[in-house]
Amino acid sequence: MGSQKKRNFQIEAFKHRVVVDPKYADKTWKILEHAIHEIYNHNASGLSFEELYRNAYNMVLHKFGEKLYSGLVSTMTSHLKDISKFIEAAQGGLFLEELNRKWADHNKALQMIRDILMYMDRTFIPSTHKTPVHELGLNLWRDNIIHSSKIQTRLLNTLLELVLRERNGEVINRGLMRNIIKMLMDLGSSVYQEDFEKPFLEVSADFYRVESQKFIECCDCADYLKKAERRLNEEMERVSQYLDAKSEVKITNVVEKEMIANHMLRLVHMENSGLVNMLLDDKYDDLGRMYNLFRRVPNGLSTIREVMTSHIRDTGKHLVTDPERLRDPVEFVQRLLDEKDKYDKIIGSSFNNDKTFQNALTSSFEYFINLNPRSPEFISLFVDDKLRKGLKGVSEEDVEIILDKVMMLFRYLQEKDVFEKYYKQHLAKRLLSGKTVSDDAERSLIVKLKTECGYQFTCKLEGMFTDMKTSQDTMQGFNSAHGADLGDGPTLAVTVLTTGSWPTQPSVTCNLPTEMLALCEKFRSYYLGTHTGRRLTWQTNMGTADIKATFAKGQKHELHVSTYQMCVLMLFNNADRLSYKEIEQATEIPASDLKRCMQSMACVKGKNVLRKEPMSKDIGEDDVFFVNDKFTNKLYKVKIGTVVAQKETEPEKQETRQRVEEDRKPQIEAAIVRIMKSRRVLDHNNLIAEVTKQLQSRFLANPVEIKKRIESLIERDFLERDNVDRKLYRYLA
Repeated sequence: MGSQKKRNFQIEAFKHRVVVDPKYADKTWKILEHAIHEIYNHNASGLSFEELYRNAYNMVLHKFGEKLYSGLVSTMTSHLKDISKFIEAAQGGLFLEELNRKWADHNKALQMIRDILMYMDRTFIPSTHKTPVHELGLNLWRDNIIHSSKIQTRLLNTLLELVLRERNGEVINRGLMRNIIKMLMDLGSSVYQEDFEKPFLEVSADFYRVESQKFIECCDCADYLKKAERRLNEEMERVSQYLDAKSEVKITNVVEKEMIANHMLRLVHMENSGLVNMLLDDKYDDLGRMYNLFRRVPNGLSTIREVMTSHIRDTGKHLVTDPERLRDPVEFVQRLLDEKDKYDKIIGSSFNNDKTFQNALTSSFEYFINLNPRSPEFISLFVDDKLRKGLKGVSEEDVEIILDKVMMLFRYLQEKDVFEKYYKQHLAKRLLSGKTVSDDAERSLIVKLKTECGYQFTCKLEGMFTDMKTSQDTMQGFNSAHGADLGDGPTLAVTVLTTGSWPTQPSVTCNLPTEMLALCEKFRSYYLGTHTGRRLTWQTNMGTADIKATFAKGQKHELHVSTYQMCVLMLFNNADRLSYKEIEQATEIPASDLKRCMQSMACVKGKNVLRKEPMSKDIGEDDVFFVNDKFTNKLYKVKIGTVVAQKETEPEKQETRQRVEEDRKPQIEAAIVRIMKSRRVLDHNNLIAEVTKQLQSRFLANPVEIKKRIESLIERDFLERDNVDRKLYRYLA
């Protein structure tokens, strides 16, 4: 057998040529064109979409995509031109309904056409960068319908007219409006904006400009704000019902500008109904409405805040400088608290607890409360009144509320050290007379002061309470040691006060009755025997006494009097009549105190255990006194107070002020030394500023006084001036 030769065959190239009938494209397009006509004429039920898809597919496959695309454009354009005529012919209210109906038909047709031409959409259109079928249909609708010369202006006017009718209270077909607006949005944001939104905003601005001017002329402020609020809510609802959500900011800006911003100043200053009247009449709802509307416009809240601040300052200034109101310190402070409560409630309920308004209120109170130099004294007198009698029967929670309000006023004071001086005096009187309503309330206020100002501020106040407790223990010891010696004679209760903790009192001499002198000496011996290195000075001007008195016809009373009054009354055990000078000589009570003492016993109806000649309200040095045998009182125990002014006299004020100024000097010097020790070198202006800042929690330091303290420290070699720059200080110590 002969060998067979193997052969290998390899295909290098193969060209497949399909011969297409030249009339194929025309025939196929005719089929598709007919289908598009049928779809637009609502006769699509008899069409085979599968066959139509295959025809379109083959046209693209056989490179007739361009013919298919251009045929689609011309066919759809032709149909839309016919549709345009139908819409143009619609009369009155049917215009929008016809447009809406044709738009719905066009969308259905477009969906079917896109399904048929899906292959072209996926391949031919991307490769040739043409517009996709659906977008093409929208663009053709826009160009041939919406931008038709006979439809465009008519459509806009119809829409704007419907909005106007709705603004005027008519009911319109919101569903139809929603569909038409959505059509514009579907055609592209630029179509919605240019063909509707922009003119809509312009027309709205004109509408609200005219309406606001009409309202401002005929309405008061509250009514105007209600109308503005209603219009704003209407526009927001309109957007939610049938406009683009993005239009809300734009249309509300228009309303805000035309109805609020442009009339802001006129509204707040409107006579008899503006902001000040609302504040005066506690119009919480109207104030809340103003706040919510004004916060929407630039500088709206600052406008309210400035007018409110100005009003509060003017009111407060009048309140603290009106001589009529200064007659009663308790009423003065209560008015301040009422004013603060009033504006706290307004800010809380109407101004959304806005921090900037709270700060404005605080700065206003700080401003006017310090216009009256007696504010610290009056606040202390208010506390004194409350802790003496004003808190009887008040619950612990309410006591705390009152004390917190007092602390709030205290924070506004620039001269907190002046308040401390008066508070210490008033607390001393309460403790020594046993007139405090509640020890818990007293201690609670001291804790609050300590929290606010530190231990240094309250250490002496706490020392006063310590002395009261120690004195009770001392008296228990004294009575245990000498109780048997005292017998049925007078009893003694002594409060030992630590010098420095209590308000400084002048050491006043007074001749005590013989019965009391022996008892006082016994206590002195006992106390100095149990304590070493101490000295006792009797403060007779601060004591009280209970004495039993028998008048004519055997009528008996127990009189609660001051130590001075006791000394005077005891003189009448040995004399029927005494002149003022004889009493003064026998007791050695200072003249001013003696006159008040005699006035309270001889001139006060119901308490006049003495009589005087001649009868008058004032005490003269030539007056003569004798026991009032006709004295009667329903009560067995009768308290005879001392006639004393609640407020300080002018000399007392000067003395208190002088003591405050003296107390400030070491504090200013201490602040200067602290600052210079830390900084070593500092110029004059910065040193003044830092000292003022460091001391402001206690008082507002006077720059002149700071300068004097600097000079004093230079003299004592704590500081020195720079040799070159005389305004520069150096620390030496």
